[in-house]
Amino acid sequence: MISITVNGERRRFEQPLNCSQLLSQLELAGKRVAIERNGEIVPRSRFPEQMLDDGDKLEIVVAVGGG
Repeated sequence: MISITVNGERRRFEQPLNCSQLLSQLELAGKRVAIERNGEIVPRSRFPEQMLDDGDKLEIVVAVGGG
């Protein structure tokens, strides 16, 4: 089990996961998002390979379109 903080809220997951899997679990898959992991931006191209570690702190921002 791992514990990570997402936008200030601690969440627990049964097994390690990568950024893409996290977005899927948070129902954000397919949306335009930016992820900051422990103070560093994770490039979108690295989402599938960037594994999350116990204790990570993430900020996830969802882009909202408008006119």
